[in-house]
Amino acid sequence: MTSNSRRIAHLDMDAFYASVELLRYPELRGLPVVIGGGSANQPVTESDGTRRFFKIKDYAGRGVVTTSTYAARALGVFSAMGIMKAAHLAPEAILLPTDFDAYRHYSRLFKQAVAKIAPLIEDRGIDEIYIDLSDEPGETQELAMKIKAAVFDATQLSCSIGIAPNKLLAKICSDLEKPNGLTILQYADIPSRIWPLPARKVNGIGPKADAKLASIGIFTVGDLASADPDLLQTNFTASYASWLRDIAQGIDERPVATVSETKSISRETTFERDMHARHDRAALTVIFDNLCQRVAGDLVRKGYVGRTVGIKLRYTDFKIMTRVITLPTPTADALTIRRAAGECLQRIPLEQRFRLLGVRVDNLSKPQEASASDYLSQKELFSD
Repeated sequence: MTSNSRRIAHLDMDAFYASVELLRYPELRGLPVVIGGGSANQPVTESDGTRRFFKIKDYAGRGVVTTSTYAARALGVFSAMGIMKAAHLAPEAILLPTDFDAYRHYSRLFKQAVAKIAPLIEDRGIDEIYIDLSDEPGETQELAMKIKAAVFDATQLSCSIGIAPNKLLAKICSDLEKPNGLTILQYADIPSRIWPLPARKVNGIGPKADAKLASIGIFTVGDLASADPDLLQTNFTASYASWLRDIAQGIDERPVATVSETKSISRETTFERDMHARHDRAALTVIFDNLCQRVAGDLVRKGYVGRTVGIKLRYTDFKIMTRVITLPTPTADALTIRRAAGECLQRIPLEQRFRLLGVRVDNLSKPQEASASDYLSQKELFSD
């Protein structure tokens, strides 16, 4: 199948965590709401049945924003931001605690709804998927609207969909008309729809690369498309320069990976600003703990234990550093994973700033496939 005949969709749930919370607290719709912090900021139900919500200006901890509603984003509050900073920007915003059990529940619902219509799905996380629509019958827009309707019927939540000849373009398109958007793009549309966009809109061009591109006069995807290859080669590594040239022309041959057998489970986050291990210690600790808890939750939900724990850092110069440690027995315990990942982190140079942090568990097995002693040590994890 040629690239021109492919129909690849990227579906992204709109402000997913926050939207799930608004289902629970519909009276907060349209208000600036921030998700993050600990369980102490739970809403309180009064004797008359009304609810009293925690204001972010009253928060006194070291937490980090997990996500925010569009109304809060309009005030400058985004994920990975310290809650104290968010309180300065939007003091009257409502602060709600995270509830990953609820988010995973709605994640399963929307993915199951999509799979009934188009089963070739690549799971990219709790709130986004790629869908290969190439062999699905029907007109593209009609098929997309059918998927959007199915997601809403299953969850009462909206999503945005981008459809294009490849994953790169589909990912960009899904963000163009949020929320509840639908963007369909062909290669012929690249000059008019993609080239005018800021270079940072391309997934893989982060703040550091964007700043470096700007320093050599490249601000948009169109600037990148017309850039002298030697200029890119001089300022970036050979592989990254080659990738920049390809993405500017909308070239991406990656397939939609619908692998059924899980080989590893990982969670990672790319920060909106570069972080430093010492200067941002409090925020990073919360993020690191959260990643470990989410990996452990994924293991339990999917029925796996793992023996190898690893971490991944991407520095601001895009150099990637990884470290792994092998445990004596397989585990799906969040605290065990956190301790092992912490040991890995101690073996990585942390003098320079980094833009991505990830936690991974490999060498997976089902509990019954582990040795008898390993299985007994993990039995309580799956007892309920």
